[in-house]
Amino acid sequence: MNPILSTLPLMYETTFTKSENFPSIALSKLKNHYELTVYSKGQKIFHEGHTPLGLYYIQEGKVKLYKYGSDGKVQIIRIAGQNEFIGYTALLNQMKYHITASVIEEATIAFIPSKDFFDIMGTDTSIVGYFTQLLCNDLVNVEKRLVAQAYQPVRGRLAEALLSLDNLYEKEDSDEESFIKISRSDLASLLGTAKETVIRLLSEFKSDQLITTNGRIISVLNPKGLLRISHMYD
Repeated sequence: MNPILSTLPLMYETTFTKSENFPSIALSKLKNHYELTVYSKGQKIFHEGHTPLGLYYIQEGKVKLYKYGSDGKVQIIRIAGQNEFIGYTALLNQMKYHITASVIEEATIAFIPSKDFFDIMGTDTSIVGYFTQLLCNDLVNVEKRLVAQAYQPVRGRLAEALLSLDNLYEKEDSDEESFIKISRSDLASLLGTAKETVIRLLSEFKSDQLITTNGRIISVLNPKGLLRISHMYD
């Protein structure tokens, strides 16, 4: 992880969801029950209002988790990436999905049927502890995000989101430059603002040599500069 991120509240990414923090023995058990599927960009993994049938684990790719507001607009809750679990909130609460998951970059997704997941959970307390902490961490992040949207200007939220996304797209075990591949519409939905506002602010960041852009691809040039902007409104 980019060391810059250690100073951020990380309201746009739940880093604890990554399986690198998951008990290794428990993960090995779950792997025996994996059913792998390759999803294309735009494919839905699960839909809001549907009943969960199991747990999903992203081996590769990127997935956006979102819901529709009363006005019909999309609000992205977060973007999940490699080595992250998704769909666990509804599964553990035995309720219907309150969000939709859609692939934004071709993804290989492992599916663990509910019965297998709960059987393994019943025999391994480390799994119970992990997902309990996951749920608590999600709640904290939601609270932080609500506060940010109420009091932090879009400029600060965008700077923070770019740092989190830069970490999400960072190649594991590689020193190669990372590239954020996200549409302006999705970035606006993640921030809860208008697409035009995002385009204008990205242009300003580019002029200030904080980032570079090439079509929908964004590269962070000056993470410390973005960090300063994100903290200007604390």
